[in-house]
This record gives sequence, structure tokens and C-alpha cells, in this order.
Amino acid sequence: MAEQVKIAHENNQPVICWVGHIYEVAWQIRGYEQFLVDMLLNPEICEFILDKICERNVRVAQAAAKAGVDWLTIGDDVANERTLMFSIEHWRRFLKPRWAKVIKAAKDIKPDIQVDYHSDGNIMDIIPELIEIGVTILNPIQPECMDPIEVKRKYGEYLVLKGTVGTQSTMPFGTPDEVKRVVRERKRTLGYDGALILEPTHVLEPDVPIENVIAFVEACKERT
Repeated sequence: MAEQVKIAHENNQPVICWVGHIYEVAWQIRGYEQFLVDMLLNPEICEFILDKICERNVRVAQAAAKAGVDWLTIGDDVANERTLMFSIEHWRRFLKPRWAKVIKAAKDIKPDIQVDYHSDGNIMDIIPELIEIGVTILNPIQPECMDPIEVKRKYGEYLVLKGTVGTQSTMPFGTPDEVKRVVRERKRTLGYDGALILEPTHVLEPDVPIENVIAFVEACKERT
């Protein structure tokens, strides 16, 4: 890995490493509903499974940091479009300390490594605690359920915002002009300090018109 990082850096290219999930791997082992039941009735099973996954992710994060990787991508989908899938107390018990351990393992080796945390849905309640454990980039900030301007106002001092252009709204259902308007608005309201990576909030499905994709790219390239 170190040699690949070296080559990329010699070509002025940043290097990103996907570390993995914790929660999503755990529920895939037990089944979604069963893992939620385990949180309430069998917490020791949750702890055991999550610890094993965390240990693996720590090793990946350490290897990436030692190799000189610039940016780690981590995360779990822990929310729906209203709130977290489970109580914030359960997030604090089962997930927060394990992600903190993964991030610390990397930052102990490379203090300036950037940490990109992904979760779909409304995660407003946990953003301050993600910042606390070392997250520096937040993705995707779905505008259908979170206000990107509010996120910027409250946490822009600490986070780069990544995403913000809706794939349930603007990209599939807007006109090309509407796509351009949204992109320009995001650049003006969120990107004024450079701390914005503008992109759709998820993969572009087949119902997204190619004209909207072109409009997105064109608007991103506009200089203001």
C-alpha cells in the first residue's frame, strides 16, 4: 500500500482508503431485526460481534495511516429520514466508542489524516459527537431530511460537507435549470470557505436524466 500511496502523491493525487462498516456488518451477521432485539435483550452478543469487527477496522485504519493515506472513509447507515434507527443511548454504547477507537488508531500514527463519516438519513443528533471522536468530513447530508445550511451554520467550523444534492429530489425530478440552481446555491451558501465537496447524495439511478447529470457537472465547473 505504501508504494501505491507514494506513486499517487508523486502525481499530486490524494489517497482515500475505505475502512469499512461496524453496525452494518453486525446486523448482516445476525439479521436486521434480530440485531436490534439483541441490543435490548442480548447486549453481550452485540458487544462480542461489534468488538471483532472493530478490531478488524482498527488494523485497516492503522495500515492505511502507516502507508501515508490522506483520507479514511468510514460509516454506518444508522438513521431513517426522521431520526436514528435506535436510541442515541444505544448509539453511544455500541457504536460511538468503537468508531472512536478506529479513528484514534489512525490519528495516533498520522494526526492529520482526514476522516469521512457516511450515514444516510437524519443524523443531526449525533453530529456533535462525531466531531468529538475525530470525524472531519460528513457525508451525504440528505437535503430531503437535513438542512445543509443548518449543518453548515452549526458545524461548518469543524466539518467539510460532502454531498448535499438530493438523489430523491433534485437529480431525478428537477429540470436541468433547477439542478444548476441548486448547485449554484450550494456553492454560495455552503462552499464560501472551501469546505464543501459537492456531489449527489447517493449513486445516480437509471431514472436520473442524462441532461441533469450534464447540468450538474456544468454548474460545478462554473467559476463564481
